[in-house]
Amino acid sequence: MSLIRPFRALRPDPARAAEVLAPPYDVVNSAEARAAVIGRPLSFLHVSRAEVDLPESPPPADAAVFRQAAANWQALRAGVLTQDRDPSYYVYEMTMDGHRQTGLVATAAVAAYERGRIQRHELTRPDKERDRARHIEAVNAQTGPALLTYRADAGIRALLAAAASGPALIDATLAGVRHRLWAVAEPAAVSALTEAYEGLAR
Repeated sequence: MSLIRPFRALRPDPARAAEVLAPPYDVVNSAEARAAVIGRPLSFLHVSRAEVDLPESPPPADAAVFRQAAANWQALRAGVLTQDRDPSYYVYEMTMDGHRQTGLVATAAVAAYERGRIQRHELTRPDKERDRARHIEAVNAQTGPALLTYRADAGIRALLAAAASGPALIDATLAGVRHRLWAVAEPAAVSALTEAYEGLAR
């Protein structure tokens, strides 16, 4: 089993990506999320912090919030998101104040985590784990990626740079942060990335 695999992402129409962009669900509280979605009906916070659309401000883990998240997710899928035809990797770049970070979006094997090939880097709270599990079950999608790091590798850096050498599929800015995305679907490039990351875990 490979450490990582490509997948068929759901991603926004490039022309409307800036309208969908949103901060991670856990860096804003409910009040901040409500303020952030004013005038932004497509903000992903309507999915990740769906309490913003409920008038009585229920707790974020209330069942009504998960039902609202599922409804908002379906509406976003129907109106703005499209699914790629071919399984792909995605090079994702964020730039803020002249500092640039580049990574790869992929699926990772749970078995690799269980066997210690992916190392745990923090202790998570059970209530937060339950909240995320309920959210995944409600929307039937993984909407909050886990961030993994690895030691610097010149080969991977070169592969990512090559994949991001052309025009970005998505180029949008939110709150001073520029987000760019490239898809990697060509079989040789997919295989090269798979092997390069596989080598990190041996």
